[in-house]
Amino acid sequence: MTASDIKAPDTNKAPDIEAVKAYFLDLQDKICEGLEQEDLKGQFLEEEWTREAGGGGRTRVMTNGHVFEKGGVNFSHVMGAELPASATASRPELAGRSFQALGVSLVMHPENPYIPTSHANIRLFIAEKEGEEPVWWFGGGYDLTPYYGFDEDCVHWHDVARKTCEPFGKDVYSDYKKWCDEYFYLKHRDEARGIGGLFFDDLNEWGFDKCFEFVRAVGDSYLEAYLPIVDRCKDKSYGAQERDFQLFRRGRYVEFNLVFDRGTLFGLQSGGRTESILMSLPPLVKWEYNWQAEPGSEEARLTDYYLTGRDWLGEE
Repeated sequence: MTASDIKAPDTNKAPDIEAVKAYFLDLQDKICEGLEQEDLKGQFLEEEWTREAGGGGRTRVMTNGHVFEKGGVNFSHVMGAELPASATASRPELAGRSFQALGVSLVMHPENPYIPTSHANIRLFIAEKEGEEPVWWFGGGYDLTPYYGFDEDCVHWHDVARKTCEPFGKDVYSDYKKWCDEYFYLKHRDEARGIGGLFFDDLNEWGFDKCFEFVRAVGDSYLEAYLPIVDRCKDKSYGAQERDFQLFRRGRYVEFNLVFDRGTLFGLQSGGRTESILMSLPPLVKWEYNWQAEPGSEEARLTDYYLTGRDWLGEE
C-alpha cells in the first residue's frame, strides 16, 4: 500500500447527532451503574428537564452515599439561535451562528479525604448558519483532584489515559495531558487544581468517524481509571484534620468552576438549568484566611509534590 492508497479522513462529513446522543445516554447509564455498585448505598436520583429556548437534559445526582458525599452525572442536549460568548471566545468567526450542544458531564465528591474528587465530560458542538456547512467539534477529557496524594493512584490514572490515547497517535496523550495541566490551573493562585489527565477541545481534524471513536474511548475508560483508586482508598481511616483539609481544598475546586470552567460558563450564558450546572459543586467547603500548611506535612506535600504538573509515566 502506498501513501496515495490511504483514504484521508472525511473532515466534511456531517456529524451523526443521533448516534452521538445514543452513545452519551448509554454512557450516562453505565457510569451511574458502576458508581452505584462501588458505593453500595448511594443511588442516583434522576430529574428530566426541558429548556425554554430548546432542548433539555437528564440530571442524576447522588447524595450521602457510603463512599460519595455528593456527585452528579448529567446528560444534556440543548440548542439555540446564537452561540454564547464562552463558546466563541477562541473562535470569534462563529459568533452569531445557531448551535446544538450535547454531552455528558460528571463530578464525584467522595467523603473520605483519601479518595480524590474526579471530573469527566465529553461533548459535541455544532454551529450552523444558513447556506453554509455546519461547523462541528468534540471536546472533553477527565482529571483527578486528590487531597492526599498516592503515587500509585497518579500513575494508574495517567496510565489508563495514555493507553486510551495510544491507538490515535503517539503524541495524543502527551499533547492532551499538557493541555489538561494548563487548563485546570488556578491562575490567581498560581496553583494546579489537581494532577491532571486529559483535556481536548475543537477536535474535528480526524473527521467525524475517528473523532467519535476517540470520544467513545475516553468515555469508556473513565470507570477503569477511577474505580480502582476509589477501591484502594475508601477504607482508609481519617480524622478531623484530614477532613478539614479536604474542605479547605474543595474551596479551590469551587473557585475554578465558578471563575474559569468553560462548561459552567457556557451553561449559565446559554440559559441552561442552574441546578444541573452547579451540581458539580461540593456539599461542604471552607475558606480560611491565608491558611498555610505546616512545612513537611502531608498537607504541604500535596502542593509541593503532587500538584506540580509531574510526568507520572516517566515519558519525558
